[in-house]
Amino acid sequence: MNRPPCWPKDRTKPNPCALAHYARVVDGHTDLTADWLGWKQRGRWLVSPAGDRISPERMKGLLWRLEQEERLTATRNCNASRKAVRQQLVKVVVVDLADWQAQRFGTRAG
Repeated sequence: MNRPPCWPKDRTKPNPCALAHYARVVDGHTDLTADWLGWKQRGRWLVSPAGDRISPERMKGLLWRLEQEERLTATRNCNASRKAVRQQLVKVVVVDLADWQAQRFGTRAG
């Protein structure tokens, strides 16, 4: 009979696959891979390679703060661009009214 690789030949030793499954499912212990290499999930905590722990509530708070800072920056940039448009230079030409009327309508006007 072929046994799956996780089944120990000696029934007195603990099954390594069962222990790993128990740690993953019951205790919530998972070692992350790929871009998260070195990070671990230990119960409700996300643990960094340096050993720093962060709870889900803290993570939600940090993500919310980053989102609000991005919104604030976008609003400030939008307001700055609107203000720049409003503060364009305007040329003012002062012309004597009599000269303007004479130029536009001739000497008979006014």
